[in-house]
Amino acid sequence: MNRKIRLAYLVSHPIQYQAPLLRQIAADPDIDLTVFFCSDISTRKHVDEGFGQVIEWDTPLLDGYKHVFLKAYGDNGPPSVTRPVNSGLARALKEGQFDALWVHGYMRLYHMISMFRARMMGVVVLNRDEAWELSAARGPIKNFIKKILFFCLRRICHGWLVIGSANKDYYLAHGMKEETIFPMPYTVDNQYFRDQALAASANQDALRAELNLEPDRPVILYASKFMERKRPKDLVEAVARLAKDPKNRQPYLVMVGDGEQRAALEKQVLKLGIERSVRFTGFRNQSELPSFYSLCDVFVLPSLLEPWGLVVNEVMTAGRAVVASDQVGAVFDLIRDGENGYVFPAGDVDALTKSLSQIVSDPERAEKMGHRSLEIIENWGFREDIEGLKSGLNYFLSKDQR
Repeated sequence: MNRKIRLAYLVSHPIQYQAPLLRQIAADPDIDLTVFFCSDISTRKHVDEGFGQVIEWDTPLLDGYKHVFLKAYGDNGPPSVTRPVNSGLARALKEGQFDALWVHGYMRLYHMISMFRARMMGVVVLNRDEAWELSAARGPIKNFIKKILFFCLRRICHGWLVIGSANKDYYLAHGMKEETIFPMPYTVDNQYFRDQALAASANQDALRAELNLEPDRPVILYASKFMERKRPKDLVEAVARLAKDPKNRQPYLVMVGDGEQRAALEKQVLKLGIERSVRFTGFRNQSELPSFYSLCDVFVLPSLLEPWGLVVNEVMTAGRAVVASDQVGAVFDLIRDGENGYVFPAGDVDALTKSLSQIVSDPERAEKMGHRSLEIIENWGFREDIEGLKSGLNYFLSKDQR
């Protein structure tokens, strides 16, 4: 096009991972971006059910890009399929003469209505969602509803911005055409986390002293919510098994986060007799996390049904080995088994223990894996996001596609 593409982005609420990307898109000379939010919940103190406490993000969520909070009714809790009830986007699309609408997710009723109305107005509609194969594990009735949903989506959306290879395979399996799919990988601000981790590396002695860690023992890190789906108990069990094996360098387990399983995990640690090797730090805000990434030798995400796991991206920018379950969406694109970490079957504590043993028992291997993580993540960032977004926009806005 011989002018900037006027792009509207609809998302439920300001998301800390997305804010840096939105700033990058807004700075692109080819795109005029306006973001429309359904809720402002994340900009104020709010109860995060996963962490089980009131939190307030310490990174800027709204700086550097144009944004509008849509009129909202019932905005008194986390956004859901039907809440809040919003209005105003269709009028804004018409008055602003937008060329395209990019929508995050398709399971909110207002998102579906907005995509349908935009399509009827002649606006190009692109959708980006986290779904992959494990999202399809439903009963017959829900699968039937899902088929109807995708039948409608194929007629409403022009194209799909996929976060990774598993996400792409999912769309292909549900009838989306290859030529309508464009890569827009799930990313974090790689440069920010890399810079913060490098800065933190100079203060590792202070953090080790704060956590009372002996200098020559390896550190295994968990940084996520303490909830059953994340399987933190599997990791505690694996560390206990490592502690019993004299061939291993005895590791510390640092657990960053909080949630419903905190008390149960503390009891498990005591029962297994590894309290001297485990540290609970409580919830730490986003700006504090790079210090822990820099501290560890290996990071572990043992989750079930994890759509992606952006914390994997963050740790890789610090140049660390990663071990994750095969139900973490990020592993299909970011973990090369045996190169920068290991992938193990979710829930298999024996396999998790073996993977960790191979890393903590060999400092040289851990270092090589960390270097490989850096190499991989360098090609999975905002540059690739913007290239994929612009490819999709240009494809559908070109003369022969309109």
